[in-house]
Amino acid sequence: MKKISGGITAAKGFMASGVHCGLRKNKNKRDLALIFCEKPCDAAAVYTTNLVKGAPLIVTKKNLENHKAQAVICNSGIANTCNADGIEIAEKMCEETAKALKIDKNDVVVASTGVIGQRLNIDAIKSGIPELVSTLAKGSEANLRAAHAIMTTDTMVKKVAITFKVGDKDVIIGGIAKGSGMINPNMATMLCFLTTDVNIEGEILQKALSDSVNDTFNMVSVDGDTSTNDMVTILASGMAGNDRITNCESEAYKAFKEALDYVNTNLCMKVAKDGEGATKLLECKVKNAPSKETAKKCAKSVISSSLVKSAFFGADANWGRILCALGYAGVNIDVEKIDVTFISSAGSIEVCKDGRGIDFDEEKAKTILLEDKIIIDIDLKDGNYDAVAWGCDLTYDYVRINGDYRT
Repeated sequence: MKKISGGITAAKGFMASGVHCGLRKNKNKRDLALIFCEKPCDAAAVYTTNLVKGAPLIVTKKNLENHKAQAVICNSGIANTCNADGIEIAEKMCEETAKALKIDKNDVVVASTGVIGQRLNIDAIKSGIPELVSTLAKGSEANLRAAHAIMTTDTMVKKVAITFKVGDKDVIIGGIAKGSGMINPNMATMLCFLTTDVNIEGEILQKALSDSVNDTFNMVSVDGDTSTNDMVTILASGMAGNDRITNCESEAYKAFKEALDYVNTNLCMKVAKDGEGATKLLECKVKNAPSKETAKKCAKSVISSSLVKSAFFGADANWGRILCALGYAGVNIDVEKIDVTFISSAGSIEVCKDGRGIDFDEEKAKTILLEDKIIIDIDLKDGNYDAVAWGCDLTYDYVRINGDYRT
């Protein structure tokens, strides 16, 4: 695998754009994005498990029943959630986009992100679509315009593209994501749009995406809040020219899935690093667990703990909070076997052995924990299964950002 430029426009057939249509007060902030493929694609999506779902998710799920799509329209600023006319507006977004692109309205994925409970101005969106379509382009600049248009409290663009081999064909996967707060996906406010030119059957693409999300985006937590609008979608143009992937046992499928996991891991780490107010990326590695499910639940429990996150903000090697989080993870583990080590670019230090405290250099530990990426290495010593989860520290700024989110 090799990283390349272009993000969602890197794969054959795809273009993108982003404009300011008036949904956001700041005219310098883009608030409407479009991704378009020159031909109909196989498509798949994974959605939030929150019972309160944004109208765009409901419309998209219906449109993707046949696993086909050709365009993605997404606005920021307003989530179009908990509105009486939400479904109607989401459908109208699909209709207006399809009309401008001369495609079927059912081949449009629609997404929204922003404040819940406020009415989405469809007239503003309609006014922005002509410019959105006319500025469709390939390349890094077009990718950036779309990536900026889906951001809310994000402080950094989240993008990636890679090329890899499926058989003897060069294949590309690219993606953009947004998410900084309200992040605890269970499939934050989190959206991810992926494009690829692999030739793959829609149902097989769905399995690959669902399995990948379970080990990547579902292992991220910034604040424990599962959003109403979380969605990950992927469109596959088939233009790479590989033999069509029709089963999950083939070497071609395995190559594609490995690349998809890489892209999703890259993006979800960027989401965790950009957590609202965050200063540190936390990566919790649980190893030697009795089952995969146990490893995942332990890692997610630690990364979701407000006390753990606060300790790392203060560079405090308070490993007892980690044992506490493991203890309420809801799985059966032997707490008298657990080892904990903190690792960063400044070094590593073991702080817990066999579930008990050991003597360690507090000053060295603090130096390690002052770095901007910390690995929490947990050895359960009770099996052969591993898992990784990602999160961030909890800072004063998280409260400040969310205290005046609507103002």
